[in-house]
Amino acid sequence: MNSLKKLFGGNTRQFGMIFALIALVIFFQWQTGGKTLTSANMMNLFNGNSYILILAIGMVLVIIAGHIDLSVGSIAAFAGIVVAIAMRDWGIPWYMGILVGLGLGALIGIWQGFWVAYVGIPAFIVTLAGMLLFRGANQFVGKSNTVPVPQEFQYIGSGYLPEVGPVTGYNNLTLLLGFLLVGVVIYNELKNRKRLERVGAETPEMWVSVLKIALVSAAILYATYLFATGRPGTSFPIPGLILGVLVIIYGFISNKTIAGRHVYAVGGNRHAAELSGVKSRRINFLVMMNMSILASLAGMIFVGRSTASGPFDGVGWELDAIAAVFIGGAAVTGGVGTVVGSIIGGLVMAVLNNGLQLLGIGADMTQIIKGLVLLVAVAFDVYNKSQGKPSITGLLARGFGGGRNKPEAPADAEENLAAREAVGTKQVL
Repeated sequence: MNSLKKLFGGNTRQFGMIFALIALVIFFQWQTGGKTLTSANMMNLFNGNSYILILAIGMVLVIIAGHIDLSVGSIAAFAGIVVAIAMRDWGIPWYMGILVGLGLGALIGIWQGFWVAYVGIPAFIVTLAGMLLFRGANQFVGKSNTVPVPQEFQYIGSGYLPEVGPVTGYNNLTLLLGFLLVGVVIYNELKNRKRLERVGAETPEMWVSVLKIALVSAAILYATYLFATGRPGTSFPIPGLILGVLVIIYGFISNKTIAGRHVYAVGGNRHAAELSGVKSRRINFLVMMNMSILASLAGMIFVGRSTASGPFDGVGWELDAIAAVFIGGAAVTGGVGTVVGSIIGGLVMAVLNNGLQLLGIGADMTQIIKGLVLLVAVAFDVYNKSQGKPSITGLLARGFGGGRNKPEAPADAEENLAAREAVGTKQVL
């Protein structure tokens, strides 16, 4: 049993959402007669949900810091219409359009971050105002019309890795990407074993590491096969590639950098963090600005996929992003959450929505089921924490790093370990 726990990084309960995701995929694969795990459906799933998952990356940092952002859908729509008009009327190239969109997102983030961090208005109010303001700005600038974007710009929302190299019947770049990920999994597992041995900590048996590598690698290779064998001209989607890069970057920032640790510290206990030298205003400003930049990126990806920007883009996106973060294990009170967990939560919602559509379930029942899933997931997490147990995915990132030679801590204490480490020898709590 101890070896089994080490296989899942300590306590199997923390991987509840992963098991739920796998169970959903298996269930819909069975109920739809094999339509779920097909190349076309997997590509549609990634293309159709990548912008929500990108929003979830920024939203989890906002929620960890103890805030909420209701304006992301409106910001995405506003950035999309401005970029579309800039390329159509000003004649700027597509890559300059992307820079314009990201710059606009930064300016909006500076605006909202200023009110939240330096004026002290709650983020809920600031972003509620922003939701109304930028939704109206979208319709004012675009005159409630649909504005098409050039084909080159559509690539970021609906493009695929190109065909290169010899003809093998597979997309070679997708195969290379899959093999590279398997290599990273093997390298990280061996590196973690050596780290544990070096510090004298308890090291999992070799079969545990081998089984972990085999399971993760098998999942990666199967997904690689699905994407590499799609219809001619398709492969791994560009939005999925952008999402993967962002997960790596923000996962590193949140877990390995001082700024990321400070976000946890501010969300866990702002006053204690300030006494320890953490500049909470700067942190709040940065997370709000970062959220607006990612919202602009998500808006441009959606516009690229839909080939045009319209007045109703982004409606309800903020609710989907917030749901993904909370399903992924973030705490309503702040200080708890992971980037990987938010992505898993978003995938659970995406697979659920996709599977219900394949089964022909109406939009009304789909919304009811998604609402119940959100409520049950958060209620289960709150119950576990009230009993002093780990949250579902709070330890997810460290779970892949192998077992630890120490007793399990209560959820909040364990998940805020990074926050306490952020201030060096000083104590946050």
